[in-house]
Amino acid sequence: MSDFDQMGIIVDWVDACRKGDLAALLDLYADDAQLECTCNGARRYRGRSEIEAYWQPRLSAFSSAGFGLEEIHPAPHGVHLEYSVAGALRIQASFRFSPDGKIRSTLCEPAPQTGQMSCAC
Repeated sequence: MSDFDQMGIIVDWVDACRKGDLAALLDLYADDAQLECTCNGARRYRGRSEIEAYWQPRLSAFSSAGFGLEEIHPAPHGVHLEYSVAGALRIQASFRFSPDGKIRSTLCEPAPQTGQMSCAC
């Protein structure tokens, strides 16, 4: 079992997204973290600079459109999160952590949608 609060880290992640706080969001990731997004074709981002390039244009759009926490729960080896953008677009994300309590990897993908919106993650 880990010595850090994985769920608390993801709550901080959600807060940073809601505020559009890129610096706070990036501080939650390990320096060698990976982010894989399968929303619009599989793309992988590695390291702080690539993750920053991924999140920078999305954060302002997410924070202005409204970023909602739909579901969060522990998962094998990490945390599973489902969030919404603009109240309708739903995205699933799975997080794994480094031993020092940083996000080591994120996998995001479209969740079952309630409307006709396309994924913006």
